[in-house]
Amino acid sequence: MTPPRTIQPKLTLIIVLSMLSVLVYADRDDHDRGFRHQEHVQPPNNFHFDRRYHHDHDYPRYGYRVDRLPERHYRLHYHDSDYYYYGGVWYEPSGPDFVVVTPPAGIVVASLPPFYTTLWVGGTPYYYANDIYYIWQPDRNGYVVTDPPAGISQTEPPFLADEIYIYPKNGQTEQQQADDRYECHRWSVKQTGYDPTQPPTNLAATELNRKREGYQRAMRACLEGRNYSVR
Repeated sequence: MTPPRTIQPKLTLIIVLSMLSVLVYADRDDHDRGFRHQEHVQPPNNFHFDRRYHHDHDYPRYGYRVDRLPERHYRLHYHDSDYYYYGGVWYEPSGPDFVVVTPPAGIVVASLPPFYTTLWVGGTPYYYANDIYYIWQPDRNGYVVTDPPAGISQTEPPFLADEIYIYPKNGQTEQQQADDRYECHRWSVKQTGYDPTQPPTNLAATELNRKREGYQRAMRACLEGRNYSVR
């Protein structure tokens, strides 16, 4: 028996709403599972905001546990222990899970985190992210986790090289970017007589600013000549 015409729209609406409620519930369940398994989608209280040196990036808190590592992580064996590294975050096995840890000094990674701050200390570049310092060592062909540079302030460095931001136009590797930045720094110091890692203390503020601006112009010209966009 065919229902009266006045009832058919109501039945159709009830069926559609029922299907939507199932879809919404299924989508929420999938989201919850993904939330539990993806450490980069943690609740805010599981992050810490790294403000040091104006780094200004969020990272999972040390001690936070995850039950699954990021898909593109690196596995590193060091001093009879396994460590896992991804995006500036380090993990160590802990039972069936993994816990966010501070890596040991001396462990080597092939590439820097996607976001890092460059610190120049005594003419040597240090790379900083997530309370961790790295330094390039050619003989080990990688970036070595190291202790904080001796004498550096833990609130502000003597010079932030990342006051000049560069963006590679030709897909230059992170190592090539670091090499180009260092070579342009040395060239700019030679051209201007001003070294921001060792600024003179006997100049008036106006003269110091003039020399600093000249150095930055030289850096910009050098880096742009090497196919970087500079800001």
